[in-house]
Amino acid sequence: MLRGVLIAVVVGVVCLAAGFGLGLAWSALPTPTLTPTITSTPTLSPSATLTQTTTASPTVTFTATPAATETPTPDYSPTISPVPSKTPSPTATPELRGRVREQANCRYGPGAAYLYEWGLYPANRVTVLGRSQDGSWVYVDPWTYVDYCWVKTELLDLTGDVFTVPEVWTLLPYTEFYHPPENVSATRVGDEVTVWWEDVWMSLDDDRGFLIEAWVCRDGQLVFTAINPWDPPAVLIDEAGCMQPSSGRIYTAEKHGYTEWILIRWPPHPDAAVTPGAG
Repeated sequence: MLRGVLIAVVVGVVCLAAGFGLGLAWSALPTPTLTPTITSTPTLSPSATLTQTTTASPTVTFTATPAATETPTPDYSPTISPVPSKTPSPTATPELRGRVREQANCRYGPGAAYLYEWGLYPANRVTVLGRSQDGSWVYVDPWTYVDYCWVKTELLDLTGDVFTVPEVWTLLPYTEFYHPPENVSATRVGDEVTVWWEDVWMSLDDDRGFLIEAWVCRDGQLVFTAINPWDPPAVLIDEAGCMQPSSGRIYTAEKHGYTEWILIRWPPHPDAAVTPGAG
């Protein structure tokens, strides 16, 4: 009996020692090999694929499209090119100039009937800006004066032909000190047209009479003429043979300028040709 107990104790101790030794050997061997296989699988596959697909594609698509459409819009360069075509305007280069031969009156209009404006003296220089219908008077810019005026062409030595400058019409100085003529009328006997009006009182110092500007027929052409009557009536020659009708107007003239003009009702010539298409 005692022997059986001893044998059982010895077998139990041996089993305990063997179990302890096996436990130590087991705990020492499996630890390094198990850890790498577990950690590598979860980290690689899910994190890498998710981040690349979501962020990369939207940023590239949006920035490319607006840049392409914006660049062709500011193409305004073709509109600048027509500007140089305006520069070829050297038409006014042949300037007509003149030198005064003898003392001359420079006036407000193309004729001796107009008021005096400025005095020109021998050797004075002028630039010619325009001319009257027949070229007998020129509109000049005197080098000794700040304004423009009219002078008789024959009193100048010109550097060229008077007909190279254009025919011009200029404004007269205006006055409100006196009123224009009243009850203006005209009668005709043959080629003679007589103009009547009521006299206008003016002081002796201011009085410069009246100015009549008329377009009358001479040798088949309508010709401009200006006269300066001091009292009514005034007689003008107006022939037959022009296609256009004659006409005229009258001003009161005083030393400061002219009143507004009054139309003269011009009587037609009895021998005037009937205009084509008229009754």
